[in-house]
Amino acid sequence: MATAWEYATVPLIVHATKAILDQWGVDGWELVTVLQGQDGNLVAYLKRPREA
Repeated sequence: MATAWEYATVPLIVHATKAILDQWGVDGWELVTVLQGQDGNLVAYLKRPREA
């Protein structure tokens, strides 16, 4: 059976990027990518396996 995923998008504050990502990681989220949004700010895209 294939893994079902849930996703989250998280705005990143440049001076707190590590702390933000570390906290999401503790909650089981895996970083997929970081992209620059239309407003110039960074956005993290994360995923984790969906609970059955």
